[in-house]
Amino acid sequence: MNTSLNRRDLLAAGLGTLAAVPLALAAESVVSAVAPPVEAAAPEESLSVRFREPARQWLEALPLGNGRLGAMVFGGTDRERLQLNEDTVWAGGPHDYANPRALDALPEIRKLVFAEKYRDAQERINADFAGQPITQMPYQTVGDLILDFPDAADATEYRRELDLRDATVRIHYTANGVRFTREYFASAPDDVLVLRLTADRPGSITLTATFASPQTSEVTGEGENTLLLTGVSGASAGIPGQVRFRASAQLRNEGGTLVAEQGRIHVRKADALTVLVAIATNHRAYDDLTADPARRTAETLAKAASRTVDSLRAAHLADYRPLFQRVSLDLGTTPDAEKPTPERVATFKNANDPHLAVLQFQFGRYLLIASSRPGTQPANLQGIWNESLNPPWGSKYTININTEMNYWPALPANLAECCEPLFAMIRDLAVTGRKMARDQYGANGWVTHHNTDLWRGAAPVDGAFWGMWPTGGAWLCKAVWDHYEYTLDREALRKHYPHLREAARFFVETLVVDPRTGFLVTCPSVSPENAHHSDVSVCAGPTMDNAILRDLFDAVVRSAEILDLDPDFRKEVTSARERLAPMRIGNAGQLQEWQEDWDMDAPEIRHRHVSHLYGLYPGQQIDPHRTPDLFAAARKSLEIRGDEATGWSMGWKINLWARLRDGNHAFKLVADLLTPERTAPNLFDLHPPFQIDGNFGYTAGVAEMLLQSRFDAASRTVELEILPALPGAWPDGNVRGLRARGNLIVDIAWKQGKLVEAVLHAGSDINLRPLRSRRADAADPTTEPTTFPALAGKKYRLIPQ
Repeated sequence: MNTSLNRRDLLAAGLGTLAAVPLALAAESVVSAVAPPVEAAAPEESLSVRFREPARQWLEALPLGNGRLGAMVFGGTDRERLQLNEDTVWAGGPHDYANPRALDALPEIRKLVFAEKYRDAQERINADFAGQPITQMPYQTVGDLILDFPDAADATEYRRELDLRDATVRIHYTANGVRFTREYFASAPDDVLVLRLTADRPGSITLTATFASPQTSEVTGEGENTLLLTGVSGASAGIPGQVRFRASAQLRNEGGTLVAEQGRIHVRKADALTVLVAIATNHRAYDDLTADPARRTAETLAKAASRTVDSLRAAHLADYRPLFQRVSLDLGTTPDAEKPTPERVATFKNANDPHLAVLQFQFGRYLLIASSRPGTQPANLQGIWNESLNPPWGSKYTININTEMNYWPALPANLAECCEPLFAMIRDLAVTGRKMARDQYGANGWVTHHNTDLWRGAAPVDGAFWGMWPTGGAWLCKAVWDHYEYTLDREALRKHYPHLREAARFFVETLVVDPRTGFLVTCPSVSPENAHHSDVSVCAGPTMDNAILRDLFDAVVRSAEILDLDPDFRKEVTSARERLAPMRIGNAGQLQEWQEDWDMDAPEIRHRHVSHLYGLYPGQQIDPHRTPDLFAAARKSLEIRGDEATGWSMGWKINLWARLRDGNHAFKLVADLLTPERTAPNLFDLHPPFQIDGNFGYTAGVAEMLLQSRFDAASRTVELEILPALPGAWPDGNVRGLRARGNLIVDIAWKQGKLVEAVLHAGSDINLRPLRSRRADAADPTTEPTTFPALAGKKYRLIPQ
């Protein structure tokens, strides 16, 4: 196969919104080891979240995590507080959410919906179809590790920072003429939190260590150097707490003395101190609480304690850095980058601080690495960081948008491994959801609704208005197909395909004919959390459901073709897809949220959810050239909704405006998000209150502004758009390591809003089609771009003509 191209061989485009006309690109050379790389990103000297004082509140503390263990570091000079989490400490325990009255009630509920008696249907769902109990269990804190410093004096030269490059919190200050340094990290290889305290004068470290917790618990000692916090999680909705947990802190002093006393350890005049913290529970699986947390923590501590702090640090960095360093982004740096982070957030909207946009992008990648690793629970509404027994919205898995948004950056931001906990949860839900499908719908396959928890509840909860949405599991399945499109990993697809197939089977059996239109629809359902009439959301076949099911059915058919499986079922799924209700354009020119044109009269015309735009993003069913009318209608809907929203909703809208190829409007949402109203001092996203999906939505949105891709599985062809939504605020920059569909890694450099070059690293044999501009205001290209073969292991350098 000839892989050498000249300028006439390729017509393609990749430009930002600053460019007035399309630019043609050419593959200048195709080589393996010696292709000229994109200009290296400038050294990212300040990828740190910085403070000049200790945290006074939780949203000023700095997050550490190894996927399973989390800590919020306050950095006090007289009292240090590390608020601790372990990802399986949840209220309640294994139980069955199914409502025994549901199956008998379902036919009547459907009749009420089709008779347009929506309120009556909603009330019947609340009475006879909602899960038992009607709410799920909350995620809960373990407690705190407390270090009290009895000789503390007023500190000067204070500095506290989270360095994203090495996932380490460092605290420096001077007191009593002594310079103190603390270094904390959460090690995934050794499964411990590591605290290292040093001073520049021997014998200067004196403190008392203990645990505290709002849980039912006790603090005891073990030997001369180990503290134990032993407890049980709380009850909720009548379900007693059943998660037994233990936190162990082992103190290792250099010089000085240790004295253990009644759940405390006193450190006197040490030269240095290392603290190792291990936390474990009795959780083995959502239906198995037979593990021994005492044994688990003892074994973990024994292993970690056999190593020096230098070797622990080296193992941590060897694990973390290869993940984090895959992607670099440089948008330029101004003097504002040297300010404390809260000051930068307060002034970003009116300042010139492009580096804060970079910091927040990389902070999202850091948070995903820190809260979602193979073998852990997936990131919940707060990742793994929560100080409460009853956090907002239970800090659960809200799967009508928020959990999915948590994983939007995983693939484009080159962290595919972080998807594994989500896939593990899908495997669990395929089991609990199978029982739900049978018990409440009389169907095969599996289903789950708008929320789930550690116990993998699959029932509609929180009341019909919010919970009567059956496509939560179907949306989760999109992550499986996305993973294949980005990685072309057939074995992973083979492993997860049964869950896709059985999710589709449920809908093939339960979709019903809408007597008004003849189309197949979900019934009952809702357009997530939005009312079409006052206090009523229940309906049939909302636009989002139909779009999600088109994606699910397509994924099943494509997967089965790739794996050469289930030919008969493919036909069933294809037939059902063809009969789904189509997207409709309303009288205001908007994409309708419901089958009926209710949008302009709905109670909350500026509702935070933009569910009906799923087909634009994260889906790819709406495109400026394939579906121009729907593309214009989606834009109109977004204009009607407006920009003002909760933090996570702004994160979604950044992605939507990027898909609309409007980089300047996407950047307006970036600026609206990076304000004190929507971003906490420590860069956590604010709904408000804290909700981490906004962080992840932002990171995905920045990636989407710089690179978009589409994959055709039948032809193994990747359409690639470079800088499709570059804003005027970022005229010069470069990015390395973004991932595109088709197992492609992309490096990009641009100046004055125009592409300088892009280097494409092919990980698999594919056909590559770099595209002309697909900006909404650009004329249709008259010349089709050339598709050329890209071979695994080769680099392709694209430059402007």
